[in-house]
Amino acid sequence: MNDATGTEAPAAGPVEMERRELLGRLVTMGAGALAIALGGGAGLVTVARAELVPATPTGRKFRYGMVIDTRRCVGCKSCMVACKAENKTPPGVSYTVVTSEPLEGALTDRPLFMTKPCFHCENPPCTPVCPVSATYKREQDGIVVVDYDRCIGCRYCIAACPYGARSFDFGENYPAGEPEQSAWAAAPSPELGQYRVREGDASPVGNVRKCTLCLHLQDAEGRYDRHAGRWPACAKTCPGHAIHFGNLADPDDEVVRLLNERNYVRLKEEWGTQPNVYYLL
Repeated sequence: MNDATGTEAPAAGPVEMERRELLGRLVTMGAGALAIALGGGAGLVTVARAELVPATPTGRKFRYGMVIDTRRCVGCKSCMVACKAENKTPPGVSYTVVTSEPLEGALTDRPLFMTKPCFHCENPPCTPVCPVSATYKREQDGIVVVDYDRCIGCRYCIAACPYGARSFDFGENYPAGEPEQSAWAAAPSPELGQYRVREGDASPVGNVRKCTLCLHLQDAEGRYDRHAGRWPACAKTCPGHAIHFGNLADPDDEVVRLLNERNYVRLKEEWGTQPNVYYLL
């Protein structure tokens, strides 16, 4: 297709580029820190706009994901604390982590902070390797979950995940402390809406565990409600408003609006995973 000048307009779609060209563009856009981080081995990524977000599969009303603003994240780790408090995860199990990397050669001494939950990929490499189909992608909303009653703890999915977004529950527990702490630790976890009590070797001990986007906060129709507090703990708690959660299948949703307004990257797209976590530059 030709534009008004008679030259051929570029075809729509994500723009694949070599690492050197990508880093140059990121620096030009004011994302020097992220450019240096990517140059350190984060791999080829795609720079795109929200109108190029892959279409949601037919029949799905929801495609939940996150948009994380790298300019706003200050590495406070409030999201990690909130996630643990909400899901009552034991020592050694974290559903979201915040990485902090010093950036040699950067213009400032501010490290690069990146919040990394499960990426709830459209093509998750963790699901086909599970020999008992314990990990799967929910048809109604695209959330990737683990069935604790089926999981045999083989950890193939951990090896397959390119984002390191899964943990294994070795059965560790927090030491008993004040009565209030003991009561909190003994309370059932609302995770997956199952309210399991942590005891002995019963599941989820011995299982692989991961972020569920706090799906236990959905209503009967699969919707979240931010104003009612039924919102993923990390996004609800972030003091810098760096974590945005929403429905990528809804063109009027805040997350889609943000992607339309800003440049963004998705990590390791060369794997074909189509992650549903986007990083604003």
